[in-house]
Amino acid sequence: MPRFLSARPDARLITLPWETPLEAWPLDNLVALPRGISRHVVRFIKVGQDIYAAKEVVEHLARHEYELLRDLNRLDTPSVEPVGVVTERFAPDGTPLDPILLTRHLQFSLPYRSLFNRGVRLDTVNRLVDAMVVLLARLHLVGFLWGDVSLSNTLFRRDAGSFAAYLVDAETGELHDELSDGQREHDLSIARTNLFGEFLDVEAGGLLDEALDPQTLVESIENRYRELWAELTEVEEFDGSEMHRIESRVRRLNALGFDVAELDITTDFAGSTVRIQPKVVDAGHHTRRLLRLTGLDVEENQARRLLNDLDYFRAQTDQQNADEAIVAHQWLQQRFEPVIDQVPSDLRGKLEPAQFYHEVLEHRWFESERAGREIPMIEAAKSYVRTVLRNLPDEQVEVPGRAELAELANPYDPSQGYADEEDEEKPYDPWEDDDLGPDAGVSAAPDFLDIEALRQKARKHS
Repeated sequence: MPRFLSARPDARLITLPWETPLEAWPLDNLVALPRGISRHVVRFIKVGQDIYAAKEVVEHLARHEYELLRDLNRLDTPSVEPVGVVTERFAPDGTPLDPILLTRHLQFSLPYRSLFNRGVRLDTVNRLVDAMVVLLARLHLVGFLWGDVSLSNTLFRRDAGSFAAYLVDAETGELHDELSDGQREHDLSIARTNLFGEFLDVEAGGLLDEALDPQTLVESIENRYRELWAELTEVEEFDGSEMHRIESRVRRLNALGFDVAELDITTDFAGSTVRIQPKVVDAGHHTRRLLRLTGLDVEENQARRLLNDLDYFRAQTDQQNADEAIVAHQWLQQRFEPVIDQVPSDLRGKLEPAQFYHEVLEHRWFESERAGREIPMIEAAKSYVRTVLRNLPDEQVEVPGRAELAELANPYDPSQGYADEEDEEKPYDPWEDDDLGPDAGVSAAPDFLDIEALRQKARKHS
C-alpha cells in the first residue's frame, strides 16, 4: 500500500493503480489535455469531476517541489496548487517505483506549445512575453529563485486582452527571505538560454511570425524585466517642491497591478530633497479590490476591466457619491450576472465567466460602432454567444480510448495533432528519449536542438 503525503487528502485517489508505472496507466484513468515538454513522465488523472496532473519523479525532488509549491500558494504567488506526494510504490513483482507528485490541474490554462500550435501574431507573443516578465518579477519579490526559467515550466491563462502566467514546475527552486542581485541575474541568465532555445524551436517549426526574431524576443524579456524591477524597487529622489511625485509613483505601480503597502520616505536636514522607495509591494491590486467589492476572484487584467465597467455603471446610474460597496452589489446583480446567464449550459466550458464578460464588452463596442447606436449588454451577450462563443474550441477533457480520441497522434497531448495528418511531424522532445548517446541508434537532432548551432546563431545576432 503506497503512502500519501497531503495536507488535503482525497480518499478517491487511494484506489488508483499506483502499483503501475505512470506511463503504463490504463486509459480509463487518464484524460487528454495539452502539456508541455517535461523530463519526467507526466499524465493527467480524472477523479470524479476533479483533474490532477501527475509527475513521476525521485522522492527528494517530489517532496521538495511539494513543499515549495505549498509555500508559494501561501504567499499568493501564481503557481499550480500542490495536492500531495505518493511514495512507497511497488510493482506487483516488488520492483520499486518512483513517487508521484500530484498537483491540481489549472483550468483554462495552456502550455506555450499549444498557443504556438497554429502560429501566433506579433501582439500575442508580446503579451506572452509581458506575462513571463510579471511572473518572474513576482517570484523574485517573494524571494523565490526559480533556477529553471522557461516557457516549458509555465502555464498561460487568458486575462482580458492579455495573458497571466503561472509557475508549473518548482523542482529546481529555492525560497529565500530576499534575493540578492546576483541570484536574480542567475535566473535571468538561465532565462536567456532556455527562452532563446524555445523560440528557435518554434521558429524552426514555422510557427513564429516572420517579424519576430528569437534573439530580439529574449532581449526584450530581459529589458522589460529590468524596467519593471526598477519601478517596483528603485530609490527615487526629487526636490521638496515635487511632492506630487509620491502619488505618481504609487499610481504607476497600481497601473502595473501592484499595491504599495509601505513607502520609505526620507528628507534631508533642510527638507529640500525627498527620497522614496517602495518597501512592501504586493501584486494583485485590482484583483483584491474587485474581490473585496463583489466576491469575484479573477485575474488582474480581468479585474481591471470589470472595475472600469463598474465605474461606467456608477456614472450611468448617477451614483458617483453613493457607497462603493452598494453600487458594486447593484452592478453584480444588474449587469454581470444577467450577462453570464446568457451562456448555455453546454458552452460553459468555453471561457471563464470573467473572460466571457470581457469578450462581450469588446463585442458590444464593435457591434455598437457598426450599428451606429449603443447596443444593450444582454443583446450583445446573445450576439456573442451566437456568432463567436459557439465556434470557439473547448478545453477538451475527454477520456482517451473513445473513437474521436483514438485518432490523436499522442492521446495524452491533443496539441500534437492527429495521426492522419501526414504533413505534420510529432514535435521532437529530447527529454523523452531514454538514451541520446552516440550508440543510441537515433538520428541526430535537428539544428534548432543542437547547442552548437544555437551558439553560432547567437554570435550572428551579437
